[in-house]
Amino acid sequence: MWNPFKLKKKEPHYPVINVSLGELKHAIHEYTTKLPDDVPLSTLINEDLSINYQKLAPILKGIPIKTYYMSTETYEIFDEEDKHLAEAFDDVQRAVDRYIDLTNDIPVIHGDPYFKISYHKLAKQGLLDYRPHVEFYLSKHEHLITTKRPK
Repeated sequence: MWNPFKLKKKEPHYPVINVSLGELKHAIHEYTTKLPDDVPLSTLINEDLSINYQKLAPILKGIPIKTYYMSTETYEIFDEEDKHLAEAFDDVQRAVDRYIDLTNDIPVIHGDPYFKISYHKLAKQGLLDYRPHVEFYLSKHEHLITTKRPK
């Protein structure tokens, strides 16, 4: 007779391990190489921006002790104490993308050689309702934001 309880596949149990940011980045890179082309990396990110360790456990051979967070917009990875940066990256990147769609212009401070993001321009369009405590710059590639000032 058919027993539905026997068909249930048992999920492997992984130990809790220490994982460095470099090891995590390597595991994410390996994970992305196995993803089908039509599946975005954002499937690895939970609602609270934490990384879904269950999907990385087979590669890492364990579940990391430390919680890391990832921006869904830029895929930057942050330590637990920098979760607010992951949220700010998402908020500002969405606002920048929307600003470009609305105005066909980039939201940078006029005349700034480093393309520093103008929070004033974003707020004026109603796209950002707070001022992040970090400076963002617009990279020259695909209008992605970064905290690293261009050289």
